[in-house]
Amino acid sequence: MKALFTPLAAAALLCAGAASAQDTFKIAYIDPLSGPFANVGELMLTHTQYAVEDINAKGGVLKGTKLQLLQFDSKLSAQESQSALQAAIDQGARAIVTGGSGSSVVTALVQAAARHNQRNPGKEILVLNHSSIDPELTGKACSFWHFQFEANTAMKMKAIANYIKKQPDIKKVYLLNQDYAHGKQWAHYGRELVGLARPDIQFTGEALHPIGRVKDFAPYVAKIKSTEADSVITGNWGQDMVLLLKAAGDAGYNLRYFNHSAGSVPGTVLAVSQAKLGQLTWVAEWHPGQAETPKVDALAKAYKAKTGKDFLAPRIEMTPRFLAAAINKAQSTDPVKIARALEDLTLDSVVGPVRMRGDDHQLLLPQVVNTIAPVDGKAVKVGWEGTNYGFRTDAAYTGNELAQGTDCKMARP
Repeated sequence: MKALFTPLAAAALLCAGAASAQDTFKIAYIDPLSGPFANVGELMLTHTQYAVEDINAKGGVLKGTKLQLLQFDSKLSAQESQSALQAAIDQGARAIVTGGSGSSVVTALVQAAARHNQRNPGKEILVLNHSSIDPELTGKACSFWHFQFEANTAMKMKAIANYIKKQPDIKKVYLLNQDYAHGKQWAHYGRELVGLARPDIQFTGEALHPIGRVKDFAPYVAKIKSTEADSVITGNWGQDMVLLLKAAGDAGYNLRYFNHSAGSVPGTVLAVSQAKLGQLTWVAEWHPGQAETPKVDALAKAYKAKTGKDFLAPRIEMTPRFLAAAINKAQSTDPVKIARALEDLTLDSVVGPVRMRGDDHQLLLPQVVNTIAPVDGKAVKVGWEGTNYGFRTDAAYTGNELAQGTDCKMARP
């Protein structure tokens, strides 16, 4: 394993023969800043901005080179995102931060970046993906230019399957997901991994719905209820998760939901508290109110003091810090050298040491299975979003415990 870097030490690292400092290193943020998932994009942008500003306040990289963050609205569209990528390249960006627009958008960005890099040697651009969790991005569709900072779908579902294995009251499961690559994968891995963990579970049905366009989930809830399911495996997030919770609550249907990251999206806890029925279990590298996480607690406090907003996603804030550490390790702002420095780089993050696996560019970070539940002073001590609901820790797994094999065959420059 490579040397362990702390964010502060990495930012201060100076080596003999260091490249001369530049004024700025430009990063482009490309995620939804309008439309039904604008609140998600704004949340991710604020996390990214906080890290960039903190790195710059501590001297930047390479003897004073500052990171400059450019902002672009993906509009949740692959075509719009590729136009934004070209605009970012034209403005001198050498890395993009993305991930909140869905796997199809990120895949299109990775492919567009690879084409650009092949045609423009010396002007390459990197794709730093903080939230899109398609296993193909670090599998068959892996790219030297792409780095995934979130646990992928298979890793997250493995954590949930391990938890469900110990929940005998879960007997009948329905699969309801958004009709795009990630939704289909969440359903696929749900059937496969939960089925392996609990062969006795009955999958009662499956449906896909348009992403971000369903205004009333009552018909879907009625269909689920007709199958007598007690649980739903759903990859819904943002507005789609909130409206699903509302429809089930209105119908008086007390379901258990198993999800990848919806609990971290604004409005989800409020929706659970308003529905008063249903248990939403999700998985992330950390959750608010988690016990014995002093480093994250300190970061969350500083973040709230500066931004006025709640801190939710260490991995997003961590993404620019990995970039800064790699620039300093490489002693260069050349994206090819930065990419090589990122491979197998271990960062001493606020959630503990995490490693960017060199074989496929998948970050191995811990995952905590947790459920949105009423504050009880014991398992749930802190309310969220102005409610008396917070997060209960159910199980925790290391990145190595959840690591999957990879069929990535990466072409390297």
